Amino acid sequence: MLISIKMKKNLERVIEIPKGIEIKAEGNIITVKGNEKELKKEFDKGKVLLKVEGDELKLSAKNSSRRESKMIGTIFAHVKNMIKGVGEDFVYNLEICNVHFPMNVKAEGDVIVIKSFLGETKNRISKVVGGTKVEIKGNKIEVSSPDIEAAGQTAANLEKATKLTGRDRRIFQDGIFITNKPWKKV
Repeated sequence: MLISIKMKKNLERVIEIPKGIEIKAEGNIITVKGNEKELKKEFDKGKVLLKVEGDELKLSAKNSSRRESKMIGTIFAHVKNMIKGVGEDFVYNLEICNVHFPMNVKAEGDVIVIKSFLGETKNRISKVVGGTKVEIKGNKIEVSSPDIEAAGQTAANLEKATKLTGRDRRIFQDGIFITNKPWKKV
């Protein structure tokens, strides 16, 4: 016999706003400004209430279910990352590895073009997401952005563009690989 337990609690989480950073909560959109950077994010917040009081952002829900509890945790984590990103960019480091054929990697606007990967004549293209800065220095690539999602997706797009299928990875070790993430060394 299964008994479903419904959670009906009043939940509240508080984020302290550091000095020099301004947060606005208007409807479903949260805006974080500071250090001449601005990040906006829209949430489907449901019954979650967002209030900026003094130097605190309060996330609360009355008679909440598990959905609201999860939503509070999600919004809390995203806003914390936005505050960190406005303070300092999130940086991903990648390395270009080529054993068989030398490959050329160039940034052209909002795409990165990879030429002669494994001797292919067709160029491989990787998309740069949302104003992310990409610097290519020799066989090192640095991807940085105040938005952790944009920086992470750009790094993943680069890695995915040189993914090999149907070949032995022990022999064909060419590609672009993530070597450092903002929170840990890979």
